[in-house]
This record gives sequence, C-alpha cells and structure tokens, in this order.
Amino acid sequence: MKLVVRALICVAGITCVSPAIGGAPPIARSSMDQAARIDVVVKSEMKKRAIPGLQAVVIRHGRVVYDRAFGVADLESNRPVVPTTIFTLNSSTKAFTGVAIMQLVERGKLSLSAPASRYLEGLPAAWRNVTIAQLLTHVSGLPDVIEQPKGQGTGSLVGDGTEDSAWKTVTARPIEAPAGQSYRYNQTNYVILGKIIQRVSGVPFDEFMRTRQFTPAAMRSTAFGDSRTIMPGRSRLYRYVGGSVDGPEGTRPLEHAFDEFSPFVRTAGGLNASAEDLARWLIALQNGTLLSPTAVETMWSPGHFNNGHPTPWGMGWPLSDHGGHLVAAGIGGRRTAFFVYPHDDLAVIVLTNLAGANPEEFVDEIAGQFLPDLLEVNGGGLPMPVKRLRLALMESDFKEPLAAYRRLEQKDATFAISESELNAWGGVLLNAGHVDQAIAVFSLNVSLTPGSSNAHDSLGEGYEAKHAFDLAIASYTAAVALDSTNEHARSRLKALEARQ
Repeated sequence: MKLVVRALICVAGITCVSPAIGGAPPIARSSMDQAARIDVVVKSEMKKRAIPGLQAVVIRHGRVVYDRAFGVADLESNRPVVPTTIFTLNSSTKAFTGVAIMQLVERGKLSLSAPASRYLEGLPAAWRNVTIAQLLTHVSGLPDVIEQPKGQGTGSLVGDGTEDSAWKTVTARPIEAPAGQSYRYNQTNYVILGKIIQRVSGVPFDEFMRTRQFTPAAMRSTAFGDSRTIMPGRSRLYRYVGGSVDGPEGTRPLEHAFDEFSPFVRTAGGLNASAEDLARWLIALQNGTLLSPTAVETMWSPGHFNNGHPTPWGMGWPLSDHGGHLVAAGIGGRRTAFFVYPHDDLAVIVLTNLAGANPEEFVDEIAGQFLPDLLEVNGGGLPMPVKRLRLALMESDFKEPLAAYRRLEQKDATFAISESELNAWGGVLLNAGHVDQAIAVFSLNVSLTPGSSNAHDSLGEGYEAKHAFDLAIASYTAAVALDSTNEHARSRLKALEARQ
C-alpha cells in the first residue's frame, strides 16, 4: 500500500499498525486540519516558486505523520510525482557522510580531533594538521576543488576536468586560511573525508554507505549518480531559464537542468533518494539503528574555531537556532531540504525537482503546524530583535508600537531593527490576514523611517486591505512625494482616486 494512502487513513482517525521491519516507515495519527494546513503551505509555495514536483514528509515522535506527493516529475510527459519518485539530494549528501564518519568514530577507527594525515597519506604539508572535525565543519582553510558556477549548476572540477587533474591542481594551491580560523564552505573537505572513509573501512565509499546505512535503514531506492546515470523512477531536473538563482519575475519559465558529479565528489553531493527513503533513514538515525544517541548528539553539536567560538556546522550538518529550536539540516542544490528539530522530536523533509525552489525557506512553515512559534506569522524565521518586538507588541495588543520600540531601546542600547526587517514582518502579517497588526508594524516603520517611500507605500497597502481608503490615499501620496519613481504607489493611488 502506498505510503500516502496510509497517511490519509491515519489522518482519518483509524489506528495505524507499524509495518514489519523493511516496510514503510511507521505512521502515527495526525489531524485532518493539520494535514490540510500543510497542504495549503506546500501548494502555495509551489505556485509562488513555479515548482513542478515535490514530496513532503513530516516525522513526529519517530513516526511519519504526513506524507504527500505533489505535481509532476516530468513536465514533458506530465508524469506525476508519487511517494516513490526519486529526487537528487545534492549537498544534502554531506549529512550522510557525517553519519559515516561518526560510525567510524564509534568503532574506534577515527578520532574527530585527529589530523586527516593520520589516516590519509600524500597530503600537502600545509594540509596535514587539518583535523577531521575541521573538514566536517568547513573550517579547514583549504582551497576548493570545484569552480563554483555563476548561476544554477553543480560547478566544474578545477584543472582539465578529470579527477587526477583536479586533485593535482587543488593540492598545488595555497591554503586560504589557517585551519580553524574562518568558515568557508567547499567540496575539498568532503573529497578528503570520502578518501578517509574508504581507506579506514577497507571498502569503496558507496559500498560502505550501502551496508552501513542504506540497508540497515531499509532504504529501497537510494543510490549515487548524476544526470548521466540511468535511474528508473527519478524526477527530471529543472531550473529557471538562464540559470537564475531566484528566478525571473512573472511566469518564471523553466528549462532542463543537468547535474554532473564526478565519483570522488559524490561524498559531497551525489545521492538520490525519495522522501520515503529519507524518512526511514532519519528514523533509523534517531532510534539507535545507525548511531548511538551519544554519537548523534556529538554530530549535531557545533565544532569550534581556534578562538573557541562555535562553528555554523556540526559534523556534516549545518546547524541553526530557529527561535529557540535547534535545527540540524541537510540542504542541497537549492532544491532539497530536510530539517531535524532534535529537541522537539520533529523532522520535515521537502524534496523538489527545481533548482531555485529553495525549500529550506518554507520548511519552518510546515514545522510550524506542530510548533506554532515557528510559523512566520508568529515570528518564526524572524530576526531575534523582531521577535523581541513582537512579544512586546503582543503584551499591548499591538497598541502604541513606537512606545514599545522605545522601551526596548532603553533596556538595550544595541537593540535595532532595520526598515526592511519591519517591512518584511508587516508583509507576513498582512498576507496572513492580520491586517490591524500589519498596520501597526507598518506605522511603526513610518515613524522610524519617515523619509522612506517604501515604508509609506507598505502602510498604504495595509490601509487599503482594511478598506480605509482615505488613509491609504494619504500614505500612497506621501510615498510618491518622497519618490516619484515608486510605480506601485503611483498605480495604487490612481486606482483609489478613481473610486472616489
């Protein structure tokens, strides 16, 4: 039975029975309202971002509580995305490599604090003191083996395009910074880790991954490969025309995208999987099948710079604090993302076939259906100063926002919120239908930046949404007076004046 059907049965309130080992991930009961709200989030983002196809899975307390497939896997044949459709994971692969390293650490084969040269011969002299942890957390200071593309794409190997040339070229380049001094994301770190895994385990990297992760987690279709690899059931890849990172305005036309991963960089970005398989893997990771709880905790803890400050990555996983919720993530190719909220026993997976979809930007909104403070309207994703202001405004029911802002300034001399941050939050409130709250935030922005045409323009939008047309006209008029090229304000002003 397809996993999506099982999820719908559970949503309807029928008790779910955990399948036998090797079957579909266990599914727990979820409310129809909750599932429907996630559907709304996903469909809205797909429309806004022109995403052809998508899978979304939510894991709560070790069980899948939401599993849906949307859209098409191939625009030419109109083949639909189904729960078993395979997507390219790109740099999310690094999380798997992190698990592999921790498995070897648990077996006593590796030490995170040891230099890579202990396990791999032939490294340049300047590279030999770089530790395993520094490679995992991207603070090695090493040059990158990949020339980064200007737009959407996987980049190309340095040198003449062959692995031997790339390795010879990158190892001849000077280091970019002393190890542990600064952060720079690059693929050389994970090429070295792949070589170490192969050397220490005594088996090829892909075989180690299959026997130590894919098979124990009952992953049915996860495999390494790129656009050249024939892989039944895989979705076609798309990007915005011209390789635009964020996509053109308007219809956002799409074109085919092609990924090329040389075998020795597949430790950094070569995996393909379905969201179902990823769910099995995340559940196995957290239930002790793949790693002990202690090893998982270490993996999801930051490394350290030489000055003792924490790094933005754990062991193979980017880490972040989302309003008090720790997130360990896998993010790849601007098209795939999975967030684990370990302290909340929650995980969200979103896979798409569009480079530029950036699902990491709306994963929190899905998680917010279970943790409401992650919702944008509740401050989720907002900068910490905005979160503080939100709490202050809630205490006064959004009355006298300027006074609340000034009180926060008096308590903390460093407190400050930019015009763009306030404008963005007001826009979220307005889009969510909280018109009066949005007007309060926009009014505050006007008070703080009275010379900003955009601030007055946004306040006009708020008043227009409230049908306070006289106030909207006054705001749009002020916006145009400050900037005669503000076409949005000019057009809205013309339209409102025509109503009178």
